[in-house]
Order: sequence, then C-alpha cells, then structure tokens
Amino acid sequence: MLNVVRAGVWVAAASWLTLAVARGRFWDARADRLRPAPPETDPPDVHVVVPARDEADVIGRTLRSLLRQRYAGRVAITCVDDRSSDATAAIARTVAAEDGANERVAIVAARPRPDGWTGKVWALAEGVAAADAAGAEPAFWWFSDADVEHDRDTLARLVATALADERDCVSQMVALSCTTGWERLLIPAFVYFFRLLYPFAWVNDDRRATAAAAGGCVLLSAPMLTRIGGVARIKSDLIDDCALAAAVKGAGGRLWLGLATTSRSVRPYASLDEIWAMVARSAYTQLNYSPVLLAGTVAGMVLLYLVPPAALAAGAATRRWDVAAAGLLGWGVMALTYAPTMRLYGRPRPAALTLPLAALLYTAMTVDSALRHARGRGGTWKGRDFTPSV
Repeated sequence: MLNVVRAGVWVAAASWLTLAVARGRFWDARADRLRPAPPETDPPDVHVVVPARDEADVIGRTLRSLLRQRYAGRVAITCVDDRSSDATAAIARTVAAEDGANERVAIVAARPRPDGWTGKVWALAEGVAAADAAGAEPAFWWFSDADVEHDRDTLARLVATALADERDCVSQMVALSCTTGWERLLIPAFVYFFRLLYPFAWVNDDRRATAAAAGGCVLLSAPMLTRIGGVARIKSDLIDDCALAAAVKGAGGRLWLGLATTSRSVRPYASLDEIWAMVARSAYTQLNYSPVLLAGTVAGMVLLYLVPPAALAAGAATRRWDVAAAGLLGWGVMALTYAPTMRLYGRPRPAALTLPLAALLYTAMTVDSALRHARGRGGTWKGRDFTPSV
C-alpha cells in the first residue's frame, strides 16, 4: 500500500513538472499585450453590440467607456435591453443623451427568446440584426459585456492587433473584481484554470486546434461572422465565447487571445454563493455532460491539487521523507506556476500556496454543476433556465 501511495505522489509531482514545461506556457500572466494604437489614416468602421439584462447598476459606467473611446474611425453602438426588470434601458438612454451620442447609440429591446437560444447569444443576435436593419456595414463587430469598463484606447488597440497580425477574432480576458476575501481566493484561480485548460499560446497558434475567447471583449471581423453563419451558429451554447472561437478557427480563421488589466469587469462577487453560481452554471457543460469526464476530472483535480500538500503533511508527520519530498516538489511547482497570476491580481507570492483550497472548492462546484443538470436546473442564470436536453 505504501508503494502505491508513494507512486501516486510522484506521479502528481511529475505531472506538474510536465505541465510547467509542455503546456503552452499557460502560467505566463503577462497582460495588455495588444499592439499599440497606430495613427490610422483610414481606420475601419466598428459596430459595438452590448447585451444587457438587469445591468442598471453598471450600464452607465460601462457605456460611457465605450462612448469615450479614442478611435479615429466610425463607431456605432447597439445596446440590447434583454427584457430587463430594472432601469437598464432608461439609464443607457440617459447616458447616450448626456454624451451627445444619440445618433450613434441605439437602445433596442430584445424580442422574446426563441426556444433553443441562450439568453446572451439571443441578445447578441438581436443587436446584430438591429444594426443590419439600420444599414450598418462595419468591418468589425465588437461584442462587449455590459459589466466591462474599457480603457480609452482599447478599441484602437484591438483593431491594430487584428489588422497588423491578420487576426479574424481578437479577444481579451478582462480583469475581474478581486477585493473581497472570496474573490481573492477564487478569482485568480478561475483565470489560472482557464489558461490551463486553454493555453493562450496554443489558441493563438494556427497549427493547433485549441480555440477559446473571452466573451467580455471580442472583436470579430464582419466577413468572418458571415462565414460562420452569424451568431446563430452558437445559439444554444452556454459557453458561447469558446464556441464562437471554435467556429472561427474551424472556418480557417485566426485567433488572438490575451489577458487585460486596462479592460475590467466592474461587477463584484460579494459572496461565495455568487461565484459558485457563476461556475456551476456551465462547469458540467464544459465536460459535455459526461459522467465519465466528470469522474476523470474529479480524480485529476484530487491527484494534481490535493495529493501534493496532503503528501507533504503526511510524509513529514510519519518521517517518510521520500513521500514528503514528492509532495513538496508537486506543491512547489504548482505554486510557482500560479504565482504570476497572483501577482497580476496584486496578491503576495506566498498566497499562491492557497491554490489547493481553491481547487477543492472548484471541484465541489463542478460536482454541484452536474447535480444541478441532473435536476434540470443546470443552466439557470439571471432568472432564466437554459438547461439543454441531454
């Protein structure tokens, strides 16, 4: 039995060493690597679509950041009020009027969502359709979440990156709120796990099939949107951003995905319940609703994140220094790969040692996501349920 335990601990340590050197530099947390905004003489037209449901607390701040972009080309905005129960639309209209932007901002009401569509994707489709009906012919569509505030040069830099690097889809994973205790424990880990699952270097490599985007900030060329069949292509996908990226790459398009600090979510997660609901909504979807993949994921999370610290503690307590050494190596490499993300979020380096605790909670969220889907409530978000039949 001791030999089995020892072997498992060393497998975990070897796995971390392999991930660190062979998983697309997933630990690289350098941010704001869009190209600088050039002095464009004839910048392309851009149309912004903002899906908004019950965003009265943030829509004013985020819409102003879009209106005040330093971009030499023509920019129009369609804000889609997705049947909000609050004053989202009224606040958006007030902001547009105060900025003297009524001519380039349209506030449209989404029609009832048809069966088979998720809420955000339907709102995006309604925004694109409204812009098309108004005669818009942009070179790029910019899909921006209603809770994301952008630096004034964001659009210029997105377009510069798309043009200079010949990318069909340029996306940024925006900075998330990280001020409360639960946010400090779980939000950097969320970003880390996303990059481990979708190494950005592989996403940006045309030779690899890995495809991902971050839905809070996506610049997509208009010809590519047409080529993939429009927003309807991803109408039923809960993880719509990655589905969009997969459609683009599958159609021969080129992706660029990076981290950002100059674009940021202004939505706080005040409690564990709020973060839990966000993750549980789509975690089981990520596993294709497969019990086998769920079991493998839980086993993998235990092996990678929980075995090393447990082995270090148990080995030291029983003076099994070979077991303790393997645990220390695994936990040490784990923390070293996590430290850049913690620095990105202003956390001290020793806090990287908390990753096993965060991983334990995310594992529980994933199991809960599967249980919610089994009960037919797995896709619930903002008062609506998008659980597919599986």
